[in-house]
Amino acid sequence: MNEDNILSRIAALVDREHTLRGRREAGALDERTERQELHAAEVELDQCWDLLRQRRAKRDFGEDPDDAVPRSASAVESYLQ
Repeated sequence: MNEDNILSRIAALVDREHTLRGRREAGALDERTERQELHAAEVELDQCWDLLRQRRAKRDFGEDPDDAVPRSASAVESYLQ
C-alpha cells in the first residue's frame, strides 16, 4: 500500500466515524453498535497511521518504504500501555 492509498483509507475511515456519529445522533443506530463500529474504525486508523509513519521513517533513513509492513491491531493498540 503506497502513501496515497494509506491517506485515502485514513480519509475514508474519518468519514466513517462522522457517519456513525451522525447516524447515532439521528437515532438510526444504537449506542452499542456505534461503539463497536467506532472502535473498529479507530483501530484501523491507528494501523494506517502506524504504517504511514513506518514508510516515512524508512524513506528518511534511505530504506525502501515498500518494506514497511502493517502491524497487528494488538501491537498498535498497546503502544501507550
